[in-house]
Amino acid sequence: MEFISAIGKEVIISIAHSNADYQTALMAFNSGVSHVTHLFNGMPAFGHRSPGIVGAALDSACMVELISDGNFVCPTVMRAVFKMFGDDRIICISDGTSATGGKKDIYTADGRAYIVKNDMALLEDGTLVGPVISLRQSIQKMVKEFGIPLESAVKCATYNPAKQLNLLNDYGLIREGNYADLLLLDTNLDVKMVFKMGKCVVKS
Repeated sequence: MEFISAIGKEVIISIAHSNADYQTALMAFNSGVSHVTHLFNGMPAFGHRSPGIVGAALDSACMVELISDGNFVCPTVMRAVFKMFGDDRIICISDGTSATGGKKDIYTADGRAYIVKNDMALLEDGTLVGPVISLRQSIQKMVKEFGIPLESAVKCATYNPAKQLNLLNDYGLIREGNYADLLLLDTNLDVKMVFKMGKCVVKS
């Protein structure tokens, strides 16, 4: 807690993959932690008597990351997160593995082989390694399959992370002076054009 208090205003400190209980996590948030990595993953369950890190995050003002592929966090729970935290506090991420966008069936991580099946990277024993779809594809699933409003999904993948990193003067908004890094999507949220600093680099 002394460390958090000393530098919490200078850098972003995140709780990630921790077994901290509710009281410890809440103390950390009150001391200067402003972020949660991979909400629900690698942390105690959100119990009705032991709310853990998730409950402490809800009772604080921190931002929470949500792996948004629908496998790491069930779509029902994702909808609950949006209702509990609101789209001002959620950052959608891909957490994509090296298999993301790849064409092979078998990859390695830390010397262990894993396979790709149903948009998931799995060890031979079925242990989930990580997602294998891009953030754009995750947002597509959130909107088309999981019932998350388009405006909320886009905001959580663009504006919110830029705001958390104090980069809104360059990214996260379409306005004069910001870098024109843009995706043009069709009504199915498939990519039609990609712009990098105002120049079209991909056109389908």
